[in-house]
Amino acid sequence: MSDTFNAFVVNKNDDQTSPLKTVGAITSLTLADLPNEKVLVAVEYSSLNYKDGLVVTGKGRVCRSLPMVGGIDLAGTVVESADARYQAGDKVLVNGYGLSESHWGGYSQMQRVNPDFLVNLDKRFSSEQAMAIGTAGYTAMLCVMAIQDHGVKPEDGPVLVTGAAGGVGSMAVMLLAKLGYLVTASTGRVDSTHDFLMNLGASEVIDRAIFDTESKPLAAEQWTAVVDSVGSQPLASVLAQVKYEGIVTSCGLAAGMDLPTTVAPFILRAVTLRGIDSVMASQSRRARAWAAMAELIDPVMLASLYEVRAMSELPALGEHILAGQVKGRVVIDVNK
Repeated sequence: MSDTFNAFVVNKNDDQTSPLKTVGAITSLTLADLPNEKVLVAVEYSSLNYKDGLVVTGKGRVCRSLPMVGGIDLAGTVVESADARYQAGDKVLVNGYGLSESHWGGYSQMQRVNPDFLVNLDKRFSSEQAMAIGTAGYTAMLCVMAIQDHGVKPEDGPVLVTGAAGGVGSMAVMLLAKLGYLVTASTGRVDSTHDFLMNLGASEVIDRAIFDTESKPLAAEQWTAVVDSVGSQPLASVLAQVKYEGIVTSCGLAAGMDLPTTVAPFILRAVTLRGIDSVMASQSRRARAWAAMAELIDPVMLASLYEVRAMSELPALGEHILAGQVKGRVVIDVNK
């Protein structure tokens, strides 16, 4: 084992001429630098998510302490373990649990991890595939599970996915289509992502712009269920179109944290707005989600959904995802 390894470390920005509060860079670390946790993991891959973009660019106040290693996901192999649940050689992954916020994350070739955060990697997935799914796919699966638990069946009518070309959205389109739902994909990049989304199983691709303007409290009923990763005015407009006793799963805020709506969809159409939190979801829900994805995800289809990029490219990739320029998923090879 090498005495040193690389990690993407975020620190306070001391440049008084810069508006950024933090700055990140590839840094050489030793095992002695790592947190005092019970399981040492040789990380193979991480992933790029919207929150990661905020961290690596310094454009969001995500890190609660500094220095911080970025990356909300990781997958790799256990090297050492002081916890009986895990042994050297075990393949594991982590999604969320405050990685890159309160705990050092996956943008590191080695990482010490709280064993309570770990999930055994299903043998049907490689570490690369697990990170192609990552928090985005796992979050999408939590949304799909909420829709199923609400009782919405494929024959009940069309399901809408907003932000469909992004990580959560593209995974949601693929999962819902595999389950037989009629999926309408909404995106602000119709021309460049139409074929991509249709190949994932969308039955229709529509322009997000139709949801960007203020709507009436209630509009014509269209959707039996919705996976929304956008928030703000688009979510308000979507809520007005949900069918009686339909459900909207809310898991993102790409358009903002506000929600300019009324109580009308909830008290006149009995619509359910279901919040989806992937960061602190229970281990039982995580296990259910990953087991379901192992059954549903076609490896060939998954391969069309992501690209692998080097950890050294993180600053530029962070800018791209914040600008809405990333299609599908980006896997980060921490060893490049």
